[in-house]
Amino acid sequence: MAILERFGDIIKANINAVIDKMENPSKMIDQYLRDMMEDFAEVKKSTAQVMAEETRAKRQLDDNQAEVAKYAELAKKALKAGNEEDARVFIKKKQDLENIGASLMTTYAVAHENAVKMRQMHDKLASDIETLKTRREMIKAKVAVAKTQETINDVSASVSSAKGAMSAFDRMEEKADKMLDAANAVAELNAQPADEAAALEEKYGATGPTAVDDELERLKSELGI
Repeated sequence: MAILERFGDIIKANINAVIDKMENPSKMIDQYLRDMMEDFAEVKKSTAQVMAEETRAKRQLDDNQAEVAKYAELAKKALKAGNEEDARVFIKKKQDLENIGASLMTTYAVAHENAVKMRQMHDKLASDIETLKTRREMIKAKVAVAKTQETINDVSASVSSAKGAMSAFDRMEEKADKMLDAANAVAELNAQPADEAAALEEKYGATGPTAVDDELERLKSELGI
């Protein structure tokens, strides 16, 4: 049956494997559940139809067997009554019904097998859906923790980068200090050497009394000192 081929993969599906392969579980889990619920609704409808076919085939088989039993009993009654020809008629009818019954038996066997398969798929899909519902919150919680860890990892990487930047600034500052020291050294070397004789010449160069000395002597004479 087409319905069996269409949903044949459901009986083989591994819900845990499907969940594990999801690239974005937090976003995909709800969509996957909705898809499964839609499949489940269709499987349930198809299962009911197949089970109804089984019931109908079983009823036809039971009715046929009842008819076979009825004409067998009528044949016996006809023989007991001494009516062999009537018995032949009943036996012929019974045999015709038995031939029909063989076909009905085959039909019922196929219908029963289909019903069993559909019920298995129905029950498995129902179980998978319950498994998914149970795992949904757990999966979302794991994804949330994973995202938090990713954030921590990003911050940790930023802190490491900042440490690298501080180290680079330290090296640049050290280099700047060396450049400044070198420049000061060059400036010191470029300065004119001090002439000690010239400095002393200014101190001892004046040999005569200064104007201050003259004024001082005059005041002392006026005061009689």
